[in-house]
Amino acid sequence: MTLSPLLILTLVIGIIWIVPIVCRKIHVPSIVGFIIAGVVIGPSVLGVVTEGPTIKILGSLGMLYIMFQSGSEIDINDFKQYKYRSLFFGGCTFFIPLLLGVVTSRYILDFNWTSSLLLGAMYGSHTLMTYPIVSRYGVQKNVAVNITVGATMWAISLSLIVLAVIEAKSSISHMTYRDALWVIVRLVIFLLSVLSLFPRFARMFFKRYHDPISEFMVVMLMLVGSALLADFAGLESILGAFLCGVSLNRLLPNRSPLMGRINFMGNSVFVPLFLISVGLMIDIHAFWSGWTTVLIALVMIMTKLLGKSVAAWIAQFLFRFSKYERQLVFGLSHATAAGTLAIVTIAYQMGILSSEVLNAAVLMILVLCTTASFITEYAAKELALQESAQMEAYHEDDYWLLTSVGKDLRPAMREIGEMASLDNIEIAQSADWKDVSDMVEHTSKSVIVYNEAQPINTINRLVVAVPRYAEKERDFITCFGLVRRLAGELGAKVVFYAHSDTQVALQAMCRRPGKYLRATFRNMDGWEEIGILSQTIMENDMLILLSSRKSTASYHPLFENIPTMLTEHFMSFSSMVVYPEQLTGGPDIDTLLTEIPPASKTWSMISMVKQWAKKVIGYLGVGG
Repeated sequence: MTLSPLLILTLVIGIIWIVPIVCRKIHVPSIVGFIIAGVVIGPSVLGVVTEGPTIKILGSLGMLYIMFQSGSEIDINDFKQYKYRSLFFGGCTFFIPLLLGVVTSRYILDFNWTSSLLLGAMYGSHTLMTYPIVSRYGVQKNVAVNITVGATMWAISLSLIVLAVIEAKSSISHMTYRDALWVIVRLVIFLLSVLSLFPRFARMFFKRYHDPISEFMVVMLMLVGSALLADFAGLESILGAFLCGVSLNRLLPNRSPLMGRINFMGNSVFVPLFLISVGLMIDIHAFWSGWTTVLIALVMIMTKLLGKSVAAWIAQFLFRFSKYERQLVFGLSHATAAGTLAIVTIAYQMGILSSEVLNAAVLMILVLCTTASFITEYAAKELALQESAQMEAYHEDDYWLLTSVGKDLRPAMREIGEMASLDNIEIAQSADWKDVSDMVEHTSKSVIVYNEAQPINTINRLVVAVPRYAEKERDFITCFGLVRRLAGELGAKVVFYAHSDTQVALQAMCRRPGKYLRATFRNMDGWEEIGILSQTIMENDMLILLSSRKSTASYHPLFENIPTMLTEHFMSFSSMVVYPEQLTGGPDIDTLLTEIPPASKTWSMISMVKQWAKKVIGYLGVGG
């Protein structure tokens, strides 16, 4: 039975609408529902839809979209923060399943070495498919989550490299020196374009144009262009899409309107179409025509679960995770969808893997997506309960008043409020700085005066001026949290200018468990030295001035000159002037500092190696 194109379109839209609702009711991931729906309407069951040219094009775009989203969801700031531990765990969670996969595929399933290596890479890869569950419970800043997110980047990258090597193996043997040189040139062009030229162009475009449609289309153009350049370089297009997501990561904050539009189009159109197209390729008869597909699927499931479980146990032992953190790592790292589907689909199209392996891989995905969802939800819920018991009371009653001087920046300030996770916000507009002064004087709320010289998502660095004795203010902690959250969402570097005594408190705040901030510190002995910032601030920087009200510990008379100073020196830069709320309760900085573990007690592989090296040098009597 063949339906008209209009009926097929209606059917597909109906599936995209109803499947998430049904899956939510029965607590099954939507990815499972879309693949099953594709199987049902495909040739092996009802036969109403076949994989025609249109479906193939949209499905291919969906596959690119998935890989782009995987790259864009990686928090580069968090990745840098835990880069060594992410690198180590990424190696464990990739190579342990890889080795197990090669052994089981070669000696149990009797596949050739090429297929075994490719399946091993597939086992090593994983997708942050259950990350929305983590976000829902508010534990996305947990150390275990951040390490797993960083490890995901390594795992996906390594699996795609294996695929690219296998794909290129046959052609390399026939290459001349001229061909090899041309391949290197194409590879350089691809990497230079995607990792350097595209982000520069995007930043320039976002600064000059603010049309939502144009912003979205330029991202789509770079996504498809990256895939095209990867194909030009002799690599798989999905690698180009993934690297495009990574390179544009800092320009696409998770809470920005542009990222919202990207996620909306992906989750509502392109990704479901890709998953449906995967279902269309599945031969359901293979599951009961013989035990081969089922046996392959069982071996694949057990291999992946064992490999990822061993990696999670190693992480728990070395990084001193709790039981629930280890379960969370396991839940996040054994879920498999985008990368696996992309690798298996391409390998099947290349003739490396058979239809039986493709069917078995889909069955493995269905099982692992379901188990990962349940494990992640259980662990995230328990961790959320633990963190809520330790939640600091002073955050519960924060009130923020956001305003601008002279120009209407209410949409931008609303975006900043969302990025910084500010609750209880009020947005206003001031005619001049006299209005701001009256506002600060007559309200107990924290006040932020914002000036926008460029879109918030193009900011590369936060330059924060902190007055002396700011650490003695009880709301110092809240202001620090504002900077930390903005830096995390923007993927921006942070430079603190402060007195040496204040730097001690800032550095301690940066080491707080679960609230780590990587920052640079520079001396500013007094507020009268604020002029040095005009000499050091650069394009794509945002200036944040931490001010205070009169009769407070950190107040300085020169604060009254802030409007003049901003007008004369910093009008071409985005800026924030923050007047913290003067709290009467909550923990002070001294109390918080006692809760921060000394840096020497914070485990890291690097520090451990350094300690061993010092002991060895001491034993040898080297170094005096």
